[in-house]
Amino acid sequence: MPRPQFEPVDRMFLSALARVLRRDRWTVLLMKPDTLLRWHRRLITKHWTYPHRQPGRPCTAAGTVQTIIRFAHENPTWGYRRIHGELTRLGIPIAASTVWAILKNAGIDPAPGRSSESWTSFLRAQAAGIVACDFFCVDTVSLRRLYVLFFIELDTRRVHLAGITPNPTGAWTTQQARNLFLRLGRPVRFLIRDGAGQFVTAFDEIFRSEGATTIRTPPYTPVANAYAERWVGTVRRELLDRTIVLGTGHLRNQLHDYVEHDNRHRPHRGLGQRAPHRGDVVEFRPGQPIRQHTTCNGLINEYRQAA
Repeated sequence: MPRPQFEPVDRMFLSALARVLRRDRWTVLLMKPDTLLRWHRRLITKHWTYPHRQPGRPCTAAGTVQTIIRFAHENPTWGYRRIHGELTRLGIPIAASTVWAILKNAGIDPAPGRSSESWTSFLRAQAAGIVACDFFCVDTVSLRRLYVLFFIELDTRRVHLAGITPNPTGAWTTQQARNLFLRLGRPVRFLIRDGAGQFVTAFDEIFRSEGATTIRTPPYTPVANAYAERWVGTVRRELLDRTIVLGTGHLRNQLHDYVEHDNRHRPHRGLGQRAPHRGDVVEFRPGQPIRQHTTCNGLINEYRQAA
């Protein structure tokens, strides 16, 4: 037999009946004493529960929030009190504590932390005129080891393929440094290199004569030449690990094509997803098909919109 369903009127009637009957006669009722007590507690709660109040202070307008964040970004030395004063001068009513809360929720540090220059911005500002160089080796199909010397400009990420040789002597390395200045076309302030034996005194003298200071990285610290090491990892993943090198000529052609791809097409996260030789972003033209172009013997794809 299903349990009876009581309406509010039924509950009121049964509760009133329970008040008239003695407790020893409650057995004639259709509910347990616990149920009756629960109804009573619910009735009291409903009687004394006040309706929900209207929300207090209204939310800050989205335009005001954007203005506060804009002021903080454009004025690193302004604290929340200074921003509050500027808003007051503009006739925007807002509490100083609200300005503080908005800045905190947006993840904006207080003025002393914002005004101090970060290491990233400091190194980026100093990167102009800094060149790093390094060797990496490639084994051919006949197990002949070839050594590749390259230079990379830290501010533009532009890579210069210096040369490939099975025997990187100090004289050969020095000649590649001379060749670099013939095509570089810009002054060099610092050169970063490791302590490899190929970087002889004559090699450093080439850069010193051009007004550059040589910075030698400590032993076993590849992170000290991070830009060059990162590029070596990239060229290995995208090209060399997918290629069986037949010889010096084959490797030279492959690396030449890859360096052209890296400098003119490949997006770099440190450059805002732009290529070193392309500071602009091509405007997308709706309706124009996107064409696939291959380089490095079909190993790497490039995409451009049809003219």
